[in-house]
Amino acid sequence: MLEKLLEFDKKAFVAINSGMENSFLDWLCPILRTQEIWYPFYAIVIYFLIKKYKKDSIKIILAAVLLIVASDQFSSNLIKNTFMRIRPCSEPTLVGHVRHLVESCRGYSFISAHATNHFAIALFFAFYFKNTSKYIFPIAIFWASSIAFSQVYVGVHYPLDVIVGALVGVLFGFSFAKYSSNFVNVADNS
Repeated sequence: MLEKLLEFDKKAFVAINSGMENSFLDWLCPILRTQEIWYPFYAIVIYFLIKKYKKDSIKIILAAVLLIVASDQFSSNLIKNTFMRIRPCSEPTLVGHVRHLVESCRGYSFISAHATNHFAIALFFAFYFKNTSKYIFPIAIFWASSIAFSQVYVGVHYPLDVIVGALVGVLFGFSFAKYSSNFVNVADNS
């Protein structure tokens, strides 16, 4: 069963990485996975967080920092070093089938720390802005999904890496948001 799942995962990877090849995604996906592109987005989020929650914003920002540390350590160190799945860009059975669009191919593949961290932070901030606009949640999920998809497209993760990473991130984000909301007056800031 596991062998069939992993074989399907490889085929899905090739379908995305090679089968969806186009110049726009070749340009966009490497950019989406770089930290520098995220900074303006998260700076805007923090600005609106401070504007909305005033003094409580420091508690929320601290919780967000702890969330990223926890989700990153869980995915990057605990899970990756437990499963030790070779990245598709280093997988011998995929030689000649992988379009590797970024420089690095170090470390292990399962789970995607990018997917885990971005889904965690997306759910976390969506929780705190849930009453601001009905579009917050879809925008947050789209942002995290775009980054997760780019990991597969550029050749550094399999689809299951980002799917499981996303699910783990959702759990982290939701848990941290619910717990940290005990220390923030969310109702008054709706």
